[in-house]
Amino acid sequence: MSNEIRSSGSGADAGAAVAVDIVHSGLAADASPLADQLVGERVASRLTAQDATLWGPEAEPEASIRLSWTTLHETSRPLLAEIEALTAELRAEGVDRVVLAGMGGSSLAPEVICATAGVPLVVLDTTDPGQVADALSGDLRRTVLVVSSKSGSTVETDSHRRIFERAFAQDGIDAASRIVVVTDPGSPLAALAEESGYRKVFLADPHVGGRYSALTAFGLVPAGLAGADIAGLLDDAAAAAPALAADDAANPAVRLAAALGAAHARGAEKVVLADTGSGITGFPDWAEQLIAESTGKQGTGLLPVAVEGPDAPGFADAADDATPVALGPAQGGARITTTGTLGGLFLLWEYATAMVGRLLGINPFDQPDVEAAKKAARALLDAPSPAGPVVTPTAVDGPVEIYASGGSWLSPGVASVADALRALLAATPDHGYVAVQAYLDRLDDASASLLRRELARRSGVQTTFGWGPRFLHSTGQYHKGGHQNGVFLQVTGGVDEDLPVPGRPYTLGELQRAQALGDGQVLAEHGRPVLRLHLTDRVAGLSHLIKAVQEVKA
Repeated sequence: MSNEIRSSGSGADAGAAVAVDIVHSGLAADASPLADQLVGERVASRLTAQDATLWGPEAEPEASIRLSWTTLHETSRPLLAEIEALTAELRAEGVDRVVLAGMGGSSLAPEVICATAGVPLVVLDTTDPGQVADALSGDLRRTVLVVSSKSGSTVETDSHRRIFERAFAQDGIDAASRIVVVTDPGSPLAALAEESGYRKVFLADPHVGGRYSALTAFGLVPAGLAGADIAGLLDDAAAAAPALAADDAANPAVRLAAALGAAHARGAEKVVLADTGSGITGFPDWAEQLIAESTGKQGTGLLPVAVEGPDAPGFADAADDATPVALGPAQGGARITTTGTLGGLFLLWEYATAMVGRLLGINPFDQPDVEAAKKAARALLDAPSPAGPVVTPTAVDGPVEIYASGGSWLSPGVASVADALRALLAATPDHGYVAVQAYLDRLDDASASLLRRELARRSGVQTTFGWGPRFLHSTGQYHKGGHQNGVFLQVTGGVDEDLPVPGRPYTLGELQRAQALGDGQVLAEHGRPVLRLHLTDRVAGLSHLIKAVQEVKA
């Protein structure tokens, strides 16, 4: 059951394409009636026409203001000239280094666009002091800061803005001339930018949610300033759009949605994403937020698992609770493949995810469980001590402190990291998953990402990996709202040199700690096992932790 759509949409290359192939014959058979259902209900054309009734009366108010993404390949065109003009101005002033401060939907798409295009973009989606300090150490005289926040009040992004504004001023640079804002009309950030005289304000379409915003100003402005071909990106989306809007069983989005819906009905509530030669860099990280935040609610949903490749544990050896999806040609036991241009794939997955929401009976445009972790973090920041409440470790194993919450899953006598990990894996429900959450520097502490592969190999269960706090704007919704069968490994680290946040009563290190503890608290309140391993020395602690993982037997 395969299909490839080629279309020469306006301005598009004749070879532009999106394609979906359901490789697994049993899954194809199960998907066929769901595809017929979607076609019979005219879901694709109604979605393109922005019909807010597709997900039921409860979802209608939210859906009515979240569907403009279906025509962005047309409506975002006027942005191109504005971005090109600003780029030329900045280059003429010798400004060619772009730093993006944004979380979730404000950073994931531009990072994929730029990485695929091979153009440099410094992304700040972290509260780690070391990673922010590294961005500050670049040549500020060549730097423009893009402050990107839909709500205009994202605490991480506001902190980055404050820190860079002070750094520009201390370097004798007019900060206002180096700050570009992307936000929704009427947001606090829009008002601040106007009051402060920032270089440029791009007001995004307010009728597009963050995770569907790849082709809005949130994706196009930072990518365009960095030098990516954003006009070509829109062309590629336009080439795929007619096929994705068709009420036809050959519609790739209908096929993908039907296959994912059928897999979920069979008990495969996890979607394992591996790049198999797509030519696109980092697409699984973008799709992860789209799928998790859109579908993971009301105790149901699809958990995306981004893995290192088709030979990675969790993909080639996926059990019946997971569907391996290749981003590129079929390899390593893939049951579905999706191929095409980046612009086309953005639109394909957005259409398919919205359709899956209808099949699952949920609203794919809200995120009801995201705010809980933010509230918990704020409460910790407001605690009498700036560093928050004193928490006593369960045990200390060399450079690693061990903390446990979420029930009595860890025996009182456990004294080593390896034993704590064994206990966490033993607490994983049948067909459950392990979520590794690293509140560290994803540049200097990059070896932490090895934990996903090693734990997946030893546990035999699906294992995700997220850098904190960025995953809070992504899979964080699923963790609290989706299938409640996860266990959670948090990794936090000591801070050698902290960064104060100007105008705020906390440092970045304190904010990072509050975000970890706050999310852990909410997960524990949901009855989920949470193991936090705090590295008092990051280098020694990571080495100790990886060795401990290698001691854990499957």
